[in-house]
Amino acid sequence: MSLETGWRRMAPADLPAVMAIAAVVHPDYPEDEAVFAERLKLAPEGCHVLSGEGGALQGYLVSHPWPAGAVPALNSLLGGIPPGVANWYLHDLALLPAGRGSGAAGAIVAAIARHATRAGYTSLALVAVNDSTGFWRRQGFREVHEPALDRKLASYDDAARYMRRDMNG
Repeated sequence: MSLETGWRRMAPADLPAVMAIAAVVHPDYPEDEAVFAERLKLAPEGCHVLSGEGGALQGYLVSHPWPAGAVPALNSLLGGIPPGVANWYLHDLALLPAGRGSGAAGAIVAAIARHATRAGYTSLALVAVNDSTGFWRRQGFREVHEPALDRKLASYDDAARYMRRDMNG
């Protein structure tokens, strides 16, 4: 996958910096390093980091195939990717303030959407937190109410929303 300037594939050596960014950007949604390491191992093509000046990381994206209408529990290992999945799940996109406003977030979402489409996935999905639904709407996502997800979404916060983007062409 070719990526816009600044983004590159995540490597295992990036995990400590990714964890530090997660602690700053998502302090209310802590996850163990093992969660990020497992997703990197299961779907390396969906895990990327944003390099800033001097090579310091300013953000990351962790994403992987996962069934539409389902959300992995926060801070849980997947164990594997179910076969036959047609949805690509954006587990976490986080940028430090220094990386925001540059178009980097939109660029990596567009790159993942291109990858997912080429690989035959028919939709993208995510849980929007931290009042990010406006950003995700601008990326083509729409809120989808899945009653079966109500309890899992409540484990994030009252404002968490399940969102999906259909990949039509």
